[in-house]
Amino acid sequence: MDVRIPGGLLSLEPGRPALMGIVNANPDSFSDAVRLTALEQQLAHARQLIADGASIIDVGGESGVTYTGVTADQVEIDRVVPLVERLAADGVVVSVDTWKPAVAEAAIAAGAAILNDVSGLRDERLAAICARTGAALVVMHTRAAPKQEHFHDYDGDVAGDVVRFLAERCAVARAAGVDDEQLILDPGPDFAKTPGETVQSLHAIDTVNALGRPVLHAVSRKYFVGAITGQAPADRGAGTLAAAGWSADHGAAILRVHDVRATADFLAVKGVLDGRDPMPSFDSGDDRLKWIRAAPQSTP
Repeated sequence: MDVRIPGGLLSLEPGRPALMGIVNANPDSFSDAVRLTALEQQLAHARQLIADGASIIDVGGESGVTYTGVTADQVEIDRVVPLVERLAADGVVVSVDTWKPAVAEAAIAAGAAILNDVSGLRDERLAAICARTGAALVVMHTRAAPKQEHFHDYDGDVAGDVVRFLAERCAVARAAGVDDEQLILDPGPDFAKTPGETVQSLHAIDTVNALGRPVLHAVSRKYFVGAITGQAPADRGAGTLAAAGWSADHGAAILRVHDVRATADFLAVKGVLDGRDPMPSFDSGDDRLKWIRAAPQSTP
C-alpha cells in the first residue's frame, strides 16, 4: 500500500509496519527524560534512529501535553525547520508533527514529506497545504482541541466514533484536493480518550483498515500502556512492545515509536517465529552472539 509523498512513493505493507522514529525538538515532551535542545544532538539522535531501523523520522516542535501552553508559530518553526532541512538533505523521509498551518508550510518547504496533524484536521487549511505541496497527511481521531484535555461522551461507542470521524475527515481532505494516496489514518490513542476508551478504539482497527488507507499506530509509552502496567513513561518499554506486536498482527502499516532498535529487534524475531520471514544468515563464528566472555582476573 503506497503513500504518495513529494518526489516519490513511500511503500508500506500492513502487518509489516514501517518504523517512525520520534525526535522531539521541544522542551516539554511527556516521555523524554533527556531533552535534546541542541540541533546537533537532535540530528545525531535522528541518524541513530535511522541506523536502528527507522524509515521515517517524526519531528515535533511542540509537546501535546496539556499542562503547558500553545507554542508561538515562529518559536515552533525555529525549532523544527533547521532539523527538517538537515534530515531532508540526507535523504530522510521526514514527518512534521504539528497542527499549525504556518509551521506545516515552513516544514514542508524545508523538506518534510508528511504532515502528522494531531488535531484531526481541525484547521482545514492543513489539507489545502498538502493538496498544493503533495505532502502526505496523517488524519488522526481526536475530539479535543490541541493542548486541551477533554474527555468526550462517546455514548459507549468510541470505536464507532473513530471510524466515522476518520471517514468524515478524509472526505474533507479529499474535497480540499488531497489525493487518496496521500492519506494515512491514526486512531489517536490517548487523545480525548481514557485508557479504556483507547483500548476500545484500537479494537476498531479492522474497521479502520477497511477505510482503505494505511494505519499508523502511535502507541509508544502512551498513558494506556501505563494504566495497564502501572509504569511511568520511561519504564513502558515492554508494554510498548506488546502494543507494537498486537498492532502488527492487526495490520498496522506504521508504528510511531521512541525505541526504534528494540521495536525493530522485536518485530524481526516475531517475523521469524511467526513463519513470515526466513531465518537470516548470520556469522556462526561470532562469539558475541553466543555469550559474554568474562574478563580474565588479574593476578596481584
